[in-house]
Amino acid sequence: MNPIKTHRDGAILEVTLDRPKANAIDLQTSRLMGEVFRDFRDDPDLRVAIITGGGDKFFCPGWDLKAATEGDAVDGDYGVGGFGGLQELRGMNKPVIAAVNGICCGGGLELALSADMILAADHAQFALPEIRSGTVADAASVKLPKRIPYHIAMELLLTGRWFDAAEGKGWGLLNEVLPADQLMDRARELARLLASGPPLVYAAIKEIVRDAEDAKFQDAMNRITKRQLPTVDTLYASEDQKEGALAFTEKRDPVWKGR
Repeated sequence: MNPIKTHRDGAILEVTLDRPKANAIDLQTSRLMGEVFRDFRDDPDLRVAIITGGGDKFFCPGWDLKAATEGDAVDGDYGVGGFGGLQELRGMNKPVIAAVNGICCGGGLELALSADMILAADHAQFALPEIRSGTVADAASVKLPKRIPYHIAMELLLTGRWFDAAEGKGWGLLNEVLPADQLMDRARELARLLASGPPLVYAAIKEIVRDAEDAKFQDAMNRITKRQLPTVDTLYASEDQKEGALAFTEKRDPVWKGR
């Protein structure tokens, strides 16, 4: 059975990690996820993705420790996008929404951190318990201290303690916390809003954010104004750029063509 289920709804791709019992990710599953997200990135007709878990108990607990004991190497071939198909996928310039429907820990939390927005069911629980199994939450060690206060991030990394959705929302880790039966409806509503927006602008925003992460402000601005970023150069020369200005002056909604 394929552990990755996909559903297309116009410009929106829903990706469901459905690998009973807990939606853990082994090497094969990670490689499949990488192929799905690579194809999403490269498909001009798709604009937004939602990643969620099958069932109502687990989003993803991360690395499949059973598979590891049976031979999957922790430094094995995770596929084109790295672990879970997202966190190292180059050129992912489309919005991705994580809809966390249950337990989200270890590499599962790192997968959620790879999305641009995180919605969570109110019963969702989170942790980075790698320390207890003698390893490091590598991607979370890079990302989490940049997303929430440093001392809280270090507490979570160093203790591996669990926290609930309300606490995650309080630290700004989550965009919204919803009743479980409203989670996917809200994720789809948000996805439709994003899908109606300007794809070339989204691409430029994502590339600027990545490029500027460790840059000095003026250096980042120079790269933008000199059109040294491919997505910015494309945007500034696009029909959509002209359409946005024209629609504003004509007091109508713009029609985005992605070119």
